[in-house]
Amino acid sequence: MSVYPVILSQTKFTHRDSLRFPLEERALQFGDGIYEVIRIYKGTYYLLDEHIDRLFRSTEAIKIKLMVTKDELKHMLQELLNRNQMTEDGKLYMQVSRGSAPRDHVFPKDVDPNIYAYIQSQPRNLETMKNGVGVITHRDIRWENCYIKSLNLLPNVMAKQEAKEHGCYEAILHRNGHVTECSSSNVYLVKNGKIFTHPTTNNILHGCVRMAIEQFVLEFDIPFIEEAFTLDDIWSADELFLSSSTSEITPIVTVDGHPVNTGKPGPITKQLQTAYEKDANILENLIENYA
Repeated sequence: MSVYPVILSQTKFTHRDSLRFPLEERALQFGDGIYEVIRIYKGTYYLLDEHIDRLFRSTEAIKIKLMVTKDELKHMLQELLNRNQMTEDGKLYMQVSRGSAPRDHVFPKDVDPNIYAYIQSQPRNLETMKNGVGVITHRDIRWENCYIKSLNLLPNVMAKQEAKEHGCYEAILHRNGHVTECSSSNVYLVKNGKIFTHPTTNNILHGCVRMAIEQFVLEFDIPFIEEAFTLDDIWSADELFLSSSTSEITPIVTVDGHPVNTGKPGPITKQLQTAYEKDANILENLIENYA
């Protein structure tokens, strides 16, 4: 996967080989910052406004005052695309730290935040989205403010690694048997034509693709119930699926080695995948590749 050469570093454009993080960068020493991952299709950002709004909510929540407006930041990100002559499918990674200052737990005074961003190619995984994925279940040991897209991701990393070691794509996280989300995506259960998912409390990330799904189901008149389902509910589910900017809408076909219903992607998941592709103006259609 190639990374494009021009990077936004501390609000200036530079070549990736010239990037140097300050020794006392608070993102490195404290994880003191937030991040966003934005999907790119054929050189165009998808759900850009939703991601920028969430970034500003996260910075406000941890008391980082950005020195740019939303419109200025969007202009900078568009310039990043232009300078890299980005025309393919990819993703943008962006993080905001509190800044660089002598190491101290308390916030530094008179220090501007640092903004870093880069883009890289990210082909769509049509095979995974067509056939579905396996997941494991894993206890949710994260902090109580998961709605903040914090740089502190060690519990997520550990859960994702355990999933990989079990030959799976993701880990479904749960607290006292109630499902919250996955290690890097939101998760949904379909039962009797209704979609169930954890409400947007502090315990989950308010996903941008989730926001899009909420709009899709209105068009299809599918009930969208914000109610946490349990691990026991999984075994009688008609369908399970997950969503994120990089995974789009992906069916879950096994959990802890056991099939979900027939062990194949379900009709509501496929319907939402079609709506996603239409909304994102994607040229190569996933549904056309379904057998």
